[in-house]
Amino acid sequence: MKVDARRSYRMVARAQSAAETGERILDAAVEAFWERPGEQVTLDEVAQRAGVAVQTVIRRFGGREGLFAAAAEREGDRVRRQRDEASAGDVGGAVRVLVDHYEDVGDRVLRLLAEEGRAPALRPIADRGREYHRDWCARVFAPALDGREGVERRRRLAQLVAVCDVLTWKLLRRDAGLSRRQTELALAELLEPLLEAP
Repeated sequence: MKVDARRSYRMVARAQSAAETGERILDAAVEAFWERPGEQVTLDEVAQRAGVAVQTVIRRFGGREGLFAAAAEREGDRVRRQRDEASAGDVGGAVRVLVDHYEDVGDRVLRLLAEEGRAPALRPIADRGREYHRDWCARVFAPALDGREGVERRRRLAQLVAVCDVLTWKLLRRDAGLSRRQTELALAELLEPLLEAP
């Protein structure tokens, strides 16, 4: 009995250690990616930052493409958890969550969008982000879409997506130099006429 308990404990400890190593590697990959263009990030650098051998990275993620796909998936999950805090129909809450998100990663997202044409591996990541943003707008602003059909619904959703886009945040926050509070007010004012019932 004691031998089985020790073996079980070692297996759990080994699995936990492997999971922690995987997270450390993903953390290192994300850090490196945000510091410079993705095509300049090497497995050697990621391994060194994570304190592991390159073979460990390859064994765990199957190489560079697998590593960046796993890092993008993990970061996408984090973004969804953050953005999904907004409730349908709560415009003030949605704007706060959106600005929280952009204050956290907006500049990084802008860089990713600027690089997607040069780095083919980034295109699917950016496309998933666009799809999620569209679905988020459809869910959060569902009351403004209810009763609209066809091209009218598509147009209204496209307007909501545009107002809530990271580029709109950039125009307000970075280019116009608005404070965070003024950015939230500006977004709410831009959204207001779009939220009227049909």
